[in-house]
Amino acid sequence: MARLPTPLTSVRAGPRLVPAPPMARPTIEQVADRAGVSVATVSRALRGLPNVAPTTRARVAAVAREIGYRADPAAVRLASGRSRTVGVVVPMLNSWYFANVVAGVEAVCAAEGYDLLVVCQPPDHPGGAPVPMRSIERRVDGLVYVDVRLRTEDVAVLAAAGVAVVTIGQRVGPFSSVWVDDERIGRMAADHLLDLGHRRIGVVGADDMWPQAYDVPTRRSAGIRAAFTARGLALDPTLIETGEFTVDGGTDAARRLLSLPQPPTAIIALSDEMAFGVLGAARTLGWSVPDDLSVIGVDDHDASVVLGLTTVRQDVTDHGARAARALLLHLGEGDRDADRLVGRFELVERFTTAPPRA
Repeated sequence: MARLPTPLTSVRAGPRLVPAPPMARPTIEQVADRAGVSVATVSRALRGLPNVAPTTRARVAAVAREIGYRADPAAVRLASGRSRTVGVVVPMLNSWYFANVVAGVEAVCAAEGYDLLVVCQPPDHPGGAPVPMRSIERRVDGLVYVDVRLRTEDVAVLAAAGVAVVTIGQRVGPFSSVWVDDERIGRMAADHLLDLGHRRIGVVGADDMWPQAYDVPTRRSAGIRAAFTARGLALDPTLIETGEFTVDGGTDAARRLLSLPQPPTAIIALSDEMAFGVLGAARTLGWSVPDDLSVIGVDDHDASVVLGLTTVRQDVTDHGARAARALLLHLGEGDRDADRLVGRFELVERFTTAPPRA
């Protein structure tokens, strides 16, 4: 049998590279040994729980940083019996206001090692109740309800489930809350226009939008009426339109108002997004703002500065952050009296409001 020719070159294997063994992950026992405390104390100190002396907490944190110790999230959840997740329930997601409230909650939760679960529960949801326990059972340690009205029976369900709750926009007996005085916001907007001399004032985004479950427009409209009443005046009911809290809804509402035989000289939009729609409709119909029509909104949306919109500013992201901090305090300390926090707001006068034409 013919032999195969010998190769002209040969390849010799080099030295075999053996991967280095992975570095051992620092353990909580090592932190406890170096800090001179028990494992339980390390756990409590790093989780921010009470009954740990400040000096001990600082020493434990310094040792953990020094050796690079980080708690295993899965182990923490297993040991604590908690999910380390916070749920946020909102009536709608396609809204600048709710998106920024959620951002405030998320920032605080992320800093404290909590995940976030956002649940949309529209007021006209077929399930009726704003307590979506089936979708979140055992998945969250606490809930933040943002402008979602809780009924007596809802409170009972939440209490029975042992879920910590903080509300934004509503005061509910046993729960902490960030209270936004929407009636005062409506009155502030109306007072500004009345002080300028306006009397035919339209309102966009008013009473008939889910009044039984989402009462922000109801409260703001009540404030507007109170401002009129205080001056011996009455708000014309024919000048009230629903705007659905969207730009398109504000556009449609403004078109209806500005097409009336006696249109308003000013419009209060109960959110800046609806105010943007009002401004767009006015421009399309040939109305000059503020010469022919004054417009004021609520929220101080990021685009309000660009458009020069007069508005009632809310510190929206701060509302979410304050609610999250209150919730985490309840989770860390167990039984705790309800906190009543008040959201801040102020009138910001720009270029869309002026006295009416003589």
